Amino acid sequence: MDLTLALLIAFIGWQLLRIRQQRAHIQLLGQHLSQFRLEKHMETLTQGYARAINADTESRQLQILDSFTQTEQAVASQAQALATSMQKESPTRTSMGILAFCLPYSERYLPNLTRDFRQLLHIHAQGIQYVVNNEAGWGPKERAFHLSAELYLFQNSCHWFCKSRNVANARLQVQHKVSYQKTLESVSEPTRQAYQQWLQQKT
Repeated sequence: MDLTLALLIAFIGWQLLRIRQQRAHIQLLGQHLSQFRLEKHMETLTQGYARAINADTESRQLQILDSFTQTEQAVASQAQALATSMQKESPTRTSMGILAFCLPYSERYLPNLTRDFRQLLHIHAQGIQYVVNNEAGWGPKERAFHLSAELYLFQNSCHWFCKSRNVANARLQVQHKVSYQKTLESVSEPTRQAYQQWLQQKT
């Protein structure tokens, strides 16, 4: 068989498998997210924090930030509920590749290159709750900064699970004008440590 034709067939096969797996991940996460208003609450917070930053005075900034207390609590509780809900799924369904691109069904043949999305959701849920509770004792603006980073990284992980690491990082840059590395540096220390341990673990 001509090498070019063989490569073309292999590429088409990879694309079909990639689309199939990504569709399955999108449907799985969407099924669990549909129980909550998590995405709406996250949008409210990220847009609200941006409005606070652009407020004319510091007193107005603090007033806007203070108005999101209930939404912050809702995000924290629903992130935890999502993590708990996803725990019911099998490891096969929640496996995600750590390579920059999507390698379909790598959990079957290259398990060392995959991680469990369920564990990652628990890390995000705990991190969001940590910042919402302000266990580090930050001021209102600094707390909002770190919570924004927690939400961005959480969203990045969901996109990564559904598509690929490259796609997730590109979306983060386009939607929020911030890089993946900057986001990781801006989350709370407990989140960053747990996240890096999850990424570096051996399966």
